[in-house]
Amino acid sequence: MTTDIRTMATAMAARSTKSRAVADPRPIVFVIDDDIGLLESMERLVEAAGWRAETFTSAEAFLSRPRSAVPSCLVLDVSLPGLSGLELQQRLAAERPDTPVIFLTAHPDVSSSVQAMKAGAIEYLIRPIEDDVVLDAIEHALERSRHTLEREAKMAALRGSYASLTAREREVMVLVVSGLLNKQVGGELGISEITVKAHRGQVMRKMKADSLPALVHMVASLGLAAAAFN
Repeated sequence: MTTDIRTMATAMAARSTKSRAVADPRPIVFVIDDDIGLLESMERLVEAAGWRAETFTSAEAFLSRPRSAVPSCLVLDVSLPGLSGLELQQRLAAERPDTPVIFLTAHPDVSSSVQAMKAGAIEYLIRPIEDDVVLDAIEHALERSRHTLEREAKMAALRGSYASLTAREREVMVLVVSGLLNKQVGGELGISEITVKAHRGQVMRKMKADSLPALVHMVASLGLAAAAFN
């Protein structure tokens, strides 16, 4: 009986820890390096600044972690066992564009620094380096990640609103934003002006658009106007 209670308590504690980790809203700084000493010092630095730190000794280990739902950035060396830092940067550009990259290396070379910056790295820092410089780069990277996540969330909401429209409402929306009057839209679709007005009202409500210019911007963001009726 005692063993069962201990087992249950251990399981509950593990679930509680996992739940807290998932709910933790702090930005995450991922650090990849095969130098354990560097990983430990970076972890202390990041945690002291109020962010979360997660460390990895290889790019492959990092890639096995699910994508973060909070702002995050990656601090890594150019030379890593297996997948290199530059190769990982290329992967992230396609798979996790909301995770900016900061290179931190003790063995720099001009070729890798140029390649890293051309590929969009926030910084290419050379060790040894002052903590404040590293923290400033991380803060900049996390701000960029935050903006990217906000844009993605807005686009996801916009696509969800568009998906809620009926086929007829979508037709009316595209014709309305193209500049046609309700009577002209009705003529194009073979429906009455009153019906067009009703559909137009539903479109504005479902798309959460408070004005026609706002709706025009939404349609442009979705890339619909150019493709409509082609």
